[in-house]
Amino acid sequence: AFVHAFHVLTFDQRGSGLSDKPDAPCTMAMLADDTAALMDHVGFSSAHILGVSMGGMIAQEFALRHPHKTRSLVLGCTTPGGPNAVPLPASEFAKAYSTKEMSAEERGRALAEACFTKGYIEQHPEVIPAMIESRRRRPIDPVALSHRMKAVQTHDTFDRLPQISCPTLVITGKDDVLIPWENSQLIASRIPGAQLVVLEPAGHIFWGEQPEPSQKAMLSFLQQQ
Repeated sequence: AFVHAFHVLTFDQRGSGLSDKPDAPCTMAMLADDTAALMDHVGFSSAHILGVSMGGMIAQEFALRHPHKTRSLVLGCTTPGGPNAVPLPASEFAKAYSTKEMSAEERGRALAEACFTKGYIEQHPEVIPAMIESRRRRPIDPVALSHRMKAVQTHDTFDRLPQISCPTLVITGKDDVLIPWENSQLIASRIPGAQLVVLEPAGHIFWGEQPEPSQKAMLSFLQQQ
């Protein structure tokens, strides 16, 4: 959606996708520094940083640790973490991001049911087999996932968010059952001048359920920077 207007770089973070999955602790700071190092490697002196969910947590840390590399920030369906955040529902996370061995069928179905609203799944039942196939092609490594989930549990930017000075858009779905939308409201209230967009109806994968409003909001924001 952005390649016609921007030079876009996407990648799999350490411990996910096709990247290495070391059996070693990781933190949001480490993952943010990985991003900065990759930018240096490909020759990006600065960039608009867009992250959703855990990527949004990393993006917050990136903007705090590497402000001169951050032109602007788009934070999707994410949380500031720590005791001031609205807690993540343990039951939903346990189903979708269990660190136990799960078949592609089990993992894909759990993720689809956690990430999309029931109404959307009823109208688009194909999302479940698509998610299952995605997990079959890129299985989640339980050991690496365990390290990543520990990084999520220790994430906390609440007190530092007012230090972010770049233009920021915070966007989420009102019906997100994985990361309650109020966390986006909280983030936007803590970052000076941040804009907040709440899409409804939309679950965790708000850009899938509301593609046109999502793209319009993000492109409009980015093109103003």
